[in-house]
Amino acid sequence: MVLTCAVGTRTTAQRTDAAGHSRRGLLRAGGLLALGAAAAPLTGCDLLGGDDGPPPAPDPLRPLLDEALALASGHRDAAAAHPELAALLTPIAEAHQAHATELARLLGVALPSPGPAPTGAPATDPDATLAELRQREQAGRAAAVTACAAAAAERAALVGSIAAARATHLEALK
Repeated sequence: MVLTCAVGTRTTAQRTDAAGHSRRGLLRAGGLLALGAAAAPLTGCDLLGGDDGPPPAPDPLRPLLDEALALASGHRDAAAAHPELAALLTPIAEAHQAHATELARLLGVALPSPGPAPTGAPATDPDATLAELRQREQAGRAAAVTACAAAAAERAALVGSIAAARATHLEALK
């Protein structure tokens, strides 16, 4: 059913059947949609009075990632300073780098870009270098064992394999 009203030379029609929509109703709905779309990003910016809760705690495996990067760098630097140890230290450095890559993937963070190549700092005694690397590996193994015991089940396998690799590194550095 359509009602028609003539005023002067202008004629307006209004639909009253259930299937039709008036132009005013469509414009109103479009305006509300545009307003909602414009306001949606503001809610993410906390402009509309969101909760100022504490920031999330850092991931407990982040120190293990940082340590893997430091160990990889330490072994690479020692291999550069002592070419006679490169065959021993390079695979260990690569293992630590692989652990760091997997931890970064698990944590959803990007690995920092590798630093500059070693500049050939004065070499110390190779035996002293190996002793220092053993100490670092021992501390790293202990940290990995502790992290493994505290890790969630889906993370424990990776952390456990890192702890086992570090124990193997200790034996290789003897």
